[in-house]
Amino acid sequence: MAKRTAGKPRNTDGINPRQPCPCGSGKRYKACHGSSGGPVELPVARPFEGLAGECELIALREFVPSATAPLTLAKPGERAVTLATVLPMASAALVRADGTAFLGLQVQTRSSDISRDLARALNWALAAEPGAVLAVVGPETDESTERERLQDLVDLAAPLEPTLHTDFGWWMPEGEEPTGEVALSLERANQAIMPTERIGPAAYWVDAGDRAHLRWVRPEPEGALLLALARLAARGELGLGEGSRYAGSFRAHGLLVPVWDLDHESHAREWTDQAADLGKRLEDALASLEDQPLTGEERRARDGLVGRQVTLR
Repeated sequence: MAKRTAGKPRNTDGINPRQPCPCGSGKRYKACHGSSGGPVELPVARPFEGLAGECELIALREFVPSATAPLTLAKPGERAVTLATVLPMASAALVRADGTAFLGLQVQTRSSDISRDLARALNWALAAEPGAVLAVVGPETDESTERERLQDLVDLAAPLEPTLHTDFGWWMPEGEEPTGEVALSLERANQAIMPTERIGPAAYWVDAGDRAHLRWVRPEPEGALLLALARLAARGELGLGEGSRYAGSFRAHGLLVPVWDLDHESHAREWTDQAADLGKRLEDALASLEDQPLTGEERRARDGLVGRQVTLR
């Protein structure tokens, strides 16, 4: 696979300093890459592009609190690797005494490419001794793997099948009790967890306390997805039924994540069929765009949807 580097804006000549920065940060150009201290290398817009589990990876990194998923390596070895949302004390990776390895997703990044950081942590986990913990991903010292990315180390076509947990008890091997900093970290993590259920591919019901949400990482290009959402909005078909309301969307790692407010009194599984029906309507709307341009009403709906977007790294 060809090595990838973070791209630069196609053309920064004449950019209005008050316009959004081409890197997609959501900041104005003058406060981002137009500043004298702006980073030399821009963040990779879609760090998980090319992976069958791209949408699930984004969900697990950004808003799913407690989940694990087996990782399928491109070159299977003796050591099993499990991908995890959060590890004890927010570690980047660890190897248990029995030799099984865990790779953390919700960690501080050290480069402009999350995929590269994960590859560094994965290479460490495959070589580390049992009982070792990688607190943070440090600079790469092996030039042969310096530019490796997650896409170079895992099976690109393998789907990601996450298992969600109601707490972080899975941090500890069966029969082992946490102690010291791990025990404190476990207690704090359990207190902060928000009930979450997966009701479809990359579609997650989240109990935020005073309300519930559906957060759905979509694989389609943002432009096409916005047009399809606008078409449904103009038809009054953008909701999931009674007790739901389209709230807006956010961008995360190059993909759009639409969000719906849901009736807090309804159980997560009560929205499974409605989410599936909405998915079918979206697919039909996307297909119709090929030969049916937006009407005036649909264009106005699109403008309204664009105004309710934010960007997450």
